[in-house]
This record gives sequence, structure tokens and C-alpha cells, in this order.
Amino acid sequence: MARWALPQLRDTSKPLGEAVEMFVNGLYTIGLNTRTVKAYRSALNSFASSAGWEKPAREVSVDDYMEWLSKMKKAGKDFSETTLHYYSIFVRRFLKWIGVDGDIPAVPGSRKGFSEALSWADIERLMENSRDLLDLLIVSLLAETGLRASELLSLRVSDIDFAEGRVRVTGKYGKQRIVFLGPISRLVLYEYTARTGKRPGDNIVDISYQALYKRLKRLALKAGIPQEKVRPHILRHTFATEALRRGMNMSALQKLLGHNDIKVTQLYLHLTMDDVKREYEKTFNPYQQQWTPWTPITHAYNPQYNTPYPQPQYNPQYQPWINPNTRRGKR
Repeated sequence: MARWALPQLRDTSKPLGEAVEMFVNGLYTIGLNTRTVKAYRSALNSFASSAGWEKPAREVSVDDYMEWLSKMKKAGKDFSETTLHYYSIFVRRFLKWIGVDGDIPAVPGSRKGFSEALSWADIERLMENSRDLLDLLIVSLLAETGLRASELLSLRVSDIDFAEGRVRVTGKYGKQRIVFLGPISRLVLYEYTARTGKRPGDNIVDISYQALYKRLKRLALKAGIPQEKVRPHILRHTFATEALRRGMNMSALQKLLGHNDIKVTQLYLHLTMDDVKREYEKTFNPYQQQWTPWTPITHAYNPQYNTPYPQPQYNPQYQPWINPNTRRGKR
């Protein structure tokens, strides 16, 4: 179920096309982000093209919906299973809004779990191969905080408490939460805002989602990691998986990720084959570790560790907009 609601359409004599525009405009007014609204528009335009743009909203039925679904499934090569799943949810919510009664089934989504998470060694390789400070900032922030891409791109300097290492995040449906900076992201963020002269109202990462996506793909290529394994949301999966492996409790992780339902967070409680192998060897073959040890990667969380990527010196009193000289990176 959606965690938002629009007042139901009163004048059901309106053409379907006009009702679609009213619904989409309503999504903007309640604060859904632009990418989500665009996805709704795409799904509803597809449905309206099938059912008829001029058809009165009151005459739209479940049969129209089922006929549209049938057409979409026949054009399966043009739509992924995931796309069809979300399109059906979007159209179903629209139909409920215009007052269509009856059973409106959604297309089941594929359950792939979160096995696509990277290893922390992969995260380190991405950081070590950063081409500039922005690359390093993007990877470290996503991997050490679990932010969604949209949350990262909407962050402003005023959302950052440099002294406490805290970030105020505005997530889905305008819900706010607090996340914490890791040692690398904290230092890099400090250095980046100083060098670029960012002021309180400025976006920290001032690029589009497409540019962010392409940066990560190019970085993956440079780091020797398959490009299909590296996407913005995969870094969020990696943060959650790594947090559980390091012993974070489920309630704390739920708050950091901004999940309303802890059942969503629990989906990260999967064991990879590497985890199973390690547990087996610890239990049944302890001497194996003498010659094929598994060493947990912890130095990414130690600012003193000598790594090849930049390690700026952190000043807890720093606020980038106070002294114009510090905005240019001058000390």
C-alpha cells in the first residue's frame, strides 16, 4: 500500500486523459520525487493509450485494466518483469483513485533478494581508483551511510553537522532521518566542501542521476569490477549487508536505512556462500585458517590507515561558509 493518499476524483465524467493529468499533478503536490512521478506518468500514459484517452473515467473498468495487462505481457521483450510489476501497481492505484471497484491484481514482482551486494574489498577498489575527489565522495557516502541516490543528490551543505559527523536526510514521502558519516566520507566531505566553496544552501553533489550512474560505471571499469554489478542502489545494499556482518542490530539498521517496516530490513539477513564457507571452516576445519586465512577488512574504518586514496585532516570546528579563505581550501 502507498503511504500517501490523494482526495478521490469527484467528477468522474472527465476524460481519462484529463484524469491522468490531475493524478500526476497531485503526486507532485504531495512531495513524490520527480523520478517516481515520471514513472507513474509513463505507466498511466500506457494504460490510457490502451483504454482510450477520451473515455470517461466513470466507464473505465477492471476489464480495461486486464486488457492492458495482456497487451503489456505480449510486448514482454520491451518491458522487464520488474517494470511490468511496478506499472501494474501504479495503474492499480490510479484506478482506485478514479473509483474503479473490483479485484485489480498486480503483476507479481521477482524476488531476487539482495545478493547483488558488493564485497567491502570491491568498495575499497572503487575508492582507490577514484579519478577525482567527487568520485571518492560519491562512493564513500553511499557505501558508509546507505543513502539512496535521490537522497545523496538532494543533500545540502546545511544538512551536514561536520562536528558531530551527522547528516539530516529527507527520504521517501518527505520523511526525515539522521545518518552518520563514516571516517572516509567525513574526511572527504570536509575536503570537498572546502575546495569547492560550497555554501549552506548548495547541493553537495550537484549532478544529475544519469551523471551519477555513468560515473559509477566508469569507475567500475577502471577498478576492474563488472559494470553490471555497480549501480547506486547496489552500494546501499552493500552498506546494509556489511553493517549486519559487522554486528549492527536490526533496529539500528532499520533507522539508518529509513525503512518503515522492519520486515524490509530483514531481507538483508541472507547468507552468501562465502559466509557459509567461513562459518563451516571456523567450526569444522579451524586449522585451515593457518594457511588460507580470512582477514576482515577493517582498515577502511580507520582514518590512520595508510591508504592510497586521499586522507584529508579533519578539523571538528570547520564550517565551510564561515571563513571565505577556507572555502578555497586555504588553511
